[in-house]
Order: sequence, then structure tokens, then C-alpha cells
Amino acid sequence: MTGATSILMYHSVSDRGGATAIARRDFAMQMRVLAESGVAVLSLDDWLAAREFGHLPARSVIITFDDGFQDFAEAAWPAMGRHGFRPIVYLPTGHVGGEEGWKGIARPPRQLMGWDTIRALATEGVLFGSHTVSHPDLTALDPEAARTELVCAQVAIEDRLARPVMHFAPPYGLSSPALRAEIARHYRTSVGTRLGEAGAGADLHDLPRIEMFYFTDERRWRDHLAGRGGAYLAARRLARAVKAGLMKPWAGL
Repeated sequence: MTGATSILMYHSVSDRGGATAIARRDFAMQMRVLAESGVAVLSLDDWLAAREFGHLPARSVIITFDDGFQDFAEAAWPAMGRHGFRPIVYLPTGHVGGEEGWKGIARPPRQLMGWDTIRALATEGVLFGSHTVSHPDLTALDPEAARTELVCAQVAIEDRLARPVMHFAPPYGLSSPALRAEIARHYRTSVGTRLGEAGAGADLHDLPRIEMFYFTDERRWRDHLAGRGGAYLAARRLARAVKAGLMKPWAGL
């Protein structure tokens, strides 16, 4: 794939387990192997500029975090900072400085970073994007309520960091064509949870990502970075589709 970009998706870097937590040891390995691979690691801002000017590398990586947990500052950023990587963190602004309080939360709930920590990280090179205010399923809201979630979160981050907020991630990766059209009125990009790599012509408001709990095996991660991971990603997509199909009969219960 020409201009293939792996947008890595993380939530928490901790040893508590679960699909949204990557163990510190595994995360350190992933960052070390990424640094050794020679693959370009771009900030989302730099990737967008390179795409607009037709200068995307043959392969590149963007690092993203959803939710802004405190362990980003304590564990993830130190491991990335030593390699010079610049990630983006998507913030649910109504929960900043508190605990996660949305559907599917971990037990006990995890602490989110406060604004003082976020401001300090921004000065060190971390980008911040919007993840709504209250972390709702946007597809379950009426258009006006969804618009309020989009706009109020953007304004809150811009007010506190004094810089534009151009990037968005819908909670749970859930969106629709109408929602993506509304998102595009306020943000330059939006990422989801659809598994895959982003090609040079990918829809900027429906960008796929790669969940990194699939790559805790070092050899598999090295193969992916070398461009040999297509078959594995296809197998994971098939497994997800089968699981989703099996769940559908129970969706209304």
C-alpha cells in the first residue's frame, strides 16, 4: 500500500489487564521496536501536512491515546519521550481530572489526567484532541446534542491550551455518515476503531486504527512494521466480523 500509515490505538498503559490496558513491559517493547524499525513516526499534525503536500513516506506510524488516563503521564509518555515520538491524546473534557464514568469502565475506575498535567505535556510536545465532553455514544444522541458534545469539548481544550484543536475521536469508534459530516464541520480529522491501515487517499473523517493489544508479540510487531502484517490484520478483521455477527441476535436484549 503506497503511503500506508498505521494509526496505533492505545487507552491505558498499566499492568491491570483488560483489552484497553497494555502492560508497561509490552508498551516499552512496542516503542523500542518501533524506534529500531526506521519507520517514520509522525505527529498527526505532521502527517496531515505531509498528506496535503503529497509527501507521505512509504510507511509511517501515528500514535494515539483515547481518554487521557493518568498513566499516560506516568508510564506512556516517558517511554515515548526517550524516542522523540509525539502522540495525540483524545480527551473527554467532562471527565478531565476525575475518573472514567462511562459505559464499559474498568473496575476500579481509572483516574484521568488533570488540566495542569495536560498543559505541561502540551508544552513538551504532546498533541491533544477531542473525545467529546461526556464520552457518549454519539449515534444515540439527537443531532443538536451530538453537535454540543463536539463543539463544547473543542472549545474547552482550546481555552485551556490556547491552541487550535483539529482532531477528534468518537467514543467507542461509533459514528454514521451524518455524524461524520457534522464532525467534518469542526475538525480536520477523525479516527475510529475500524481495523486497518490508512492509505494516502483515506477518508480523513473515518480513519482506521490498529488496536495494539493485537501486537504484544515482538516478532508479530516487527513483521507488521516491515510490511508483512497484511494477512494477520485480515485474519483479525475476519474474527471481529464473525464475533459481531454472533452478537447481533442479542443486540436488543
